[in-house]
Amino acid sequence: MANIQKRPNGKWRARYRDSTGKEYSRHFARKVDAQRWLDEVTTSLVTGQYVDPKSAKTPFRDYAERWRLAQPHRPNTARLAETYLRLYIYPRWASRGIGSIKPGDVQRWIVALSAENGLAASTIRTVYNTLNAVMRAAVRDRLAASNPCEGAKLPKVPPKRIVPLTVEQVQALAAGVPAQYRALVLLGAATGLRPGELFGLQLRHLDLFGRSVTVDQQILRAPKRGTVIGEPKTARSHRVVPLPEMAVRAMKEHLRAFPPGEDGWLFTAPEGGPVAYTPFMEWAWRPLAKKLGFPPRTGPHALRHHYASLLIRNGESVKTVSERLGHTNAAMTLNIYIHLWPDSEDRTRAAVDRAYGLADGSEEEDRAA
Repeated sequence: MANIQKRPNGKWRARYRDSTGKEYSRHFARKVDAQRWLDEVTTSLVTGQYVDPKSAKTPFRDYAERWRLAQPHRPNTARLAETYLRLYIYPRWASRGIGSIKPGDVQRWIVALSAENGLAASTIRTVYNTLNAVMRAAVRDRLAASNPCEGAKLPKVPPKRIVPLTVEQVQALAAGVPAQYRALVLLGAATGLRPGELFGLQLRHLDLFGRSVTVDQQILRAPKRGTVIGEPKTARSHRVVPLPEMAVRAMKEHLRAFPPGEDGWLFTAPEGGPVAYTPFMEWAWRPLAKKLGFPPRTGPHALRHHYASLLIRNGESVKTVSERLGHTNAAMTLNIYIHLWPDSEDRTRAAVDRAYGLADGSEEEDRAA
């Protein structure tokens, strides 16, 4: 129910009640403005976009914390969401009414992430995605009429060309790490498993007779919980990966020298239990990578890129590479490794040369000579 009345002071009071019977009112100098406001409210009520003015004043941090704690995030994702909120989002929006945030506010904040915080374009996008997720939820919960993140312009992420490790570099890594992790390096290079997937392997996952390894778990570091066993990254990360002879031999030697205990872990930390990423990087990988002259920030994930490059170099399809790596889809594989597939210019030249009997151009050079 809504109505407009003229007050003794000459102003117009517009009133309405929401679905719970609660009354709201505003005063306007002109009746036409009061009517316009009531029309907008009525429309939002009919279309289901109505936002309780009191709810819209909920401090952003209060709602965002409720949202964060209710998400079924994996440990690493949960840690990143908490970090992004605390470092880059709450300083700007903590006490702000969540329904009062406007698109222009978000756009200025995006620019400030680069100018004031010095964040890279890729990091800005991930931080923005966290804010966007909170605001989408706020719209669904009727704390905001619309998502102010929609239509925001984000900085372009410069293309990153992965330079895979060579066979010689992988061999140097395997020779330099502590003996109990030599097979881990070779297995990573031979299967493309993610570091957490490698650390999560138990004897039950290894089939040396069938020459395959099954991925159905990984090792993660969870805030306040330490090392935990988690599900693979995506549904397609559950997979069976074929083992080449190099990996079979490496694992046979490893099992003879370091037989698994009752818990079945193929690779164990010095203190026992499964290997965790951060400690492994600190005392086993990073010092060796620096000694070998690898680029900064080269981690065990480089073994995964090495494996992908070998498959591509030997003519495997995008679909096969994507399946072996456990990517969500082939588009993701192309986005990461497109530069490793043969260049279209090379294929074009080769196609014409083959048609004219000049497979590599050498015949023409011989005639010119």
